[in-house]
Amino acid sequence: MDGINRVDDTPVHQALREALANCLVNADYYGRQGVVIIKERDMISFSNPGNFRIEIDAARSGGISDPRNAIILKLFNLINIGERSGSGIPSILSVWRKEGYDEPEIVEMFEPERIKLQLKFTKIGDKKSAIKIGDKKSAIKTGDKFSKEEQRMDEIYNYLLESGESSTKEISEEVGLGISRTRELLGKMVSNGVLGTTGENKNRRYHANE
Repeated sequence: MDGINRVDDTPVHQALREALANCLVNADYYGRQGVVIIKERDMISFSNPGNFRIEIDAARSGGISDPRNAIILKLFNLINIGERSGSGIPSILSVWRKEGYDEPEIVEMFEPERIKLQLKFTKIGDKKSAIKIGDKKSAIKTGDKFSKEEQRMDEIYNYLLESGESSTKEISEEVGLGISRTRELLGKMVSNGVLGTTGENKNRRYHANE
């Protein structure tokens, strides 16, 4: 509320618009599956085909812009949608921090190349959000999911630490996961700076950052 007037355009709404614009502007429309937006009870994810044209850390920091579809960006700018000069993702992260939500996840996946931005509406370290909705089981399942995921990531990291650079296939066979799931975890670990990569696409190999 602004006095007695209802304000519908909140910073969160603006951030969601920015995320959608960013997704459309950077999508590789010759890629597989196209743009996918999934709305869940406590999260919304934006996924588009194509890889990052700049480093993920640079995208988080802002100031560097290399849009895949510059004409679409110009069209959005004409109607005041979408930030300029690579400030889109930093503005989204800033809004989420101010609202106290869990840190957004930016995941780069390979084979096929896709970028996923996950925006969670849960408060930092607060699993009570699921309980407030009246579903205690969802909170327990969420905790189980993260512990298993972290365990798998630890297995991947320790394997790479001992064995050195490895391919997605080699890693998946070692930890006993499917290629797609392994690729998803590797993308998260690269985004978090836990792993580094060499090579591109099918020749990409991973190593542990010590």
